[in-house]
Amino acid sequence: MFKRYLVGHFREEDALLGAVRAMRERGFAIEDVYSPYAIHGIDEAMGLRRSRLPYVTFLAGFVGLALAMAFQYWTSVVDWPINVGGKPDNSTLAWLPVAFEITVLLGALSTVAAFFLRSRLFPGSRARVFHPRVTSDTFALVLEQRDASLDEPQARRLLGELGAFAVESKEVLC
Repeated sequence: MFKRYLVGHFREEDALLGAVRAMRERGFAIEDVYSPYAIHGIDEAMGLRRSRLPYVTFLAGFVGLALAMAFQYWTSVVDWPINVGGKPDNSTLAWLPVAFEITVLLGALSTVAAFFLRSRLFPGSRARVFHPRVTSDTFALVLEQRDASLDEPQARRLLGELGAFAVESKEVLC
């Protein structure tokens, strides 16, 4: 399945940032922005929401903590109670290092998994390469042509006025 994109290439980050703001103000749906480095303020200009990834990390860490404490309680008190040095069976202070490690492990693994799922970085997935220099020394603003709602001649003219040195239409295999 092919998807059609309109890609505007820019030489400077300020021109790209201005183009993103202007295109969004005029009602164009911005698919993505490619840059060789992070640009301060691009998230706000694109209208992106704050990431929900920290919530996934917290939830998975909390589940890891609960599972670690429950497993250690079950093994020490229910399944195999052994009197070690007269200590109580449910000595939770002794369980904290293991519980901490499991909390960090599940939090980290779930964060990586959620990132890969959200970014659609599955094994065998194809990268969308719009231009070989996009991650080297140029910036790109990508508009997806989903239907006839994108007026291509107007978008091309507007991108050119906003400082794009090249505007091209691409078909990318998804």
